Amino acid sequence: MWGEDQQTAAQEACRLTEAAPLNSGSSTTCSKESCTPEELCYCVLIRNLLWNYCSYFMPLEHIHEVNTGTMERPLEATRMENTTSACVLMERKTHVKINRKQVMLAKLRKSCSCTPQKLKNFLMDFLPVLQWLPKYKCKEYIWGDVMSGLVIGIILVPQAIAYSLLAGLKPIYSLYTSFFANIIYFLMGTSRHVSVGIFSLISLMVGQVVDRELLLAGFDLNDDASPSLGDGSLQNDTQSNTTAFNLTIAGMNAECGKECYAIGIATALTFVAGVYQVLMGIFRLGFISMYLSEAVLDGFATGASLTILTAQVKYLIGIKIPRSQGYGMLVITWINVFRNISQANICDVITSAICILVLVTAKELGDRYKHKLKFPLPTELVVIVVATLVSHYGKLNEVYASSVSGAIPTGFIPPKVPPFNLMLRVAVDALPLAIVSFVFTVSLSEMCAKKYAYSIKANQEMFAVGFCNIIPSFFHSFATSAALAKTLVKTSTGCQTQVSGVISAMVVLLVLLFLAPLFYSLQKCVLACIIIVSLRGALRKFRDVPSRYHMNKVDTFVWIVTMSASALISTEIGLLVGIVFSLLCIIVRTQRPRTALLGQIQDTNFYEDDLEYENLCSVPKIKIFRFEAPLYYANKDYFLKSLYRLTNLDPNLEVARRKKYEKKEKRHLKKGDHTTANGLGTGETTLQLVPKQTDFQALVVDCSSILFLDTTGVNTLKEILKDYKVLNISVLLACCNPSVIDSLKRGGYFGKDFGSMQEMLFYSIHNAVQFAKDQKLPEDCSV
Repeated sequence: MWGEDQQTAAQEACRLTEAAPLNSGSSTTCSKESCTPEELCYCVLIRNLLWNYCSYFMPLEHIHEVNTGTMERPLEATRMENTTSACVLMERKTHVKINRKQVMLAKLRKSCSCTPQKLKNFLMDFLPVLQWLPKYKCKEYIWGDVMSGLVIGIILVPQAIAYSLLAGLKPIYSLYTSFFANIIYFLMGTSRHVSVGIFSLISLMVGQVVDRELLLAGFDLNDDASPSLGDGSLQNDTQSNTTAFNLTIAGMNAECGKECYAIGIATALTFVAGVYQVLMGIFRLGFISMYLSEAVLDGFATGASLTILTAQVKYLIGIKIPRSQGYGMLVITWINVFRNISQANICDVITSAICILVLVTAKELGDRYKHKLKFPLPTELVVIVVATLVSHYGKLNEVYASSVSGAIPTGFIPPKVPPFNLMLRVAVDALPLAIVSFVFTVSLSEMCAKKYAYSIKANQEMFAVGFCNIIPSFFHSFATSAALAKTLVKTSTGCQTQVSGVISAMVVLLVLLFLAPLFYSLQKCVLACIIIVSLRGALRKFRDVPSRYHMNKVDTFVWIVTMSASALISTEIGLLVGIVFSLLCIIVRTQRPRTALLGQIQDTNFYEDDLEYENLCSVPKIKIFRFEAPLYYANKDYFLKSLYRLTNLDPNLEVARRKKYEKKEKRHLKKGDHTTANGLGTGETTLQLVPKQTDFQALVVDCSSILFLDTTGVNTLKEILKDYKVLNISVLLACCNPSVIDSLKRGGYFGKDFGSMQEMLFYSIHNAVQFAKDQKLPEDCSV
């Protein structure tokens, strides 16, 4: 009972301490005007002792009646090891709450205002060329830009012609794409070294959509089929999957056939992808690229490379098989290849073998002696020129029926608005195309910027790539992206600024205006050889699988799954599968994280995993548990199971066992039997009730790896606190970060007034262990 003398003494003690102790949230100022650190520490000690006296003898409501102090700023009621002579109190800063509505309105007013200076800044940001071109150091930069531009242009021409096979389009459209992409990126790009233009993976994704739509429209996918209206389905206006429109070329009006319909699909797809990229830039959705890990991108590139390789096999050996569509294209194509292998064209087979041998040998020599070469050998151009001359004068098309590129017109086709009626058909296909194009461009831009110590604007890169797709789509071009191989060549040949892109565009323009008809006799098998040899880098990823597996097993599985799905199902599905699988791997790793019991490193204040390190000392009567993941709804069951398994004690089962034993004891005692249920005397009952598993009296939870807590996580900690308290086992938390502490406070883990916080929360494991050792823990007894 609360006696009057005790109440008077306690009230007097509380007045002497000026209410609450410093550690429980009162002001840190002393009653004296100035205190030395030693005096301050002594004051804190005396006040805390008196406060404990008040708490023991006086109810909490009486203390609040006496408490006249005010709490200016909250103090963390956690203990720190006293390594100095002064007491150290961790005081949390008071954060000013931001009115997000007012901030958003202010930003909106600022963005909607229009001033001459703001208009100028917008124009300078939208066209970065206006910023760096006036500062161009001609004498210092021009030679490197011209050399790299010429080399890239020479490489770009044969690659553009070759990649037209992947896109299912005529070579002239690939040249248009390469020309306009370089010009637009020169105006809008922020990377000095990236080579933007036609890219094999993007061409493949475009080609798959083009082939699908051509097939649905009733066209023959055979490359050598004469351009016609197929089965006449284009004439039927009632068919929702067919289209007929007019194209004016050189003053002639002709109904659109297979070639015209194919480029219409490609331009519509490119336009929609560019719009997606611009919208992503406006709404700052560049963070989407963060979900494409390196393993996903590498697996996607390798799987797509296998698809590209498979699509070129029929050109290598000169057989005519239908272009496979839909899921499983790789398997279906190989089945068709082996079924028709007897129809292989011996001329194409010999030409392909020679070209691959020359290209691979030249590439290997170039890689080996690249430090001695000022610029890469233009092997592709040499092979194309020699092969064209041999095919023309040897009449390989007429004599051996070898498939050739055919007529490539010169000049520019008049611009045309992409067909809007096709945009809805390809809107879904344009989304992965836009994301892949942007991710490859930004990743290469950041790589070059880091290497050469300058900065890029990721959002502006998204705008640049978007307009590299939108504007050229009016000029019969298809989707573009940055290409790794050409970017590496560009940096190795002395590129300094985006001016090199203009030089490359001039080389392409020269081919477009004058040299394009000279490639009429170029065999398609030669173009296929150039494509296949360019895939060496992606296909070499198979050699890295053992080292990748040794480095990180999870990333290796992500790479294998993404590569397999991209190759065996489709490129778009493969990319989606890779992203989902990588996210699932992260979720699973947080659902079943590493858990451990810690032991003390000898003669130190540090603790580590007892299973991983030798010569660790276990702390008597104390268990130290580490959980290496955030504690949230998905892993709370695993948290409890791991805790019970490692400590060898499930408090719920132990309490149930004790209650069951108590009932048996009461039943025996009621009958007057002095022998307990297990055959022991009543004097031995207490000894029997002490469970063998309860070999500890304090549990320290190392929260250093717990990044955050959700509601379920807080309730889980409250649950173990309650369950272990029934067994007279203290639960102490150590190394909590501020967000975890705030979650615990909001969840009521420390009680309403946080009065017991200083006895439950500690800044280090060693503090918690010392506190547990210093406590006079009661002996475990029956419930």
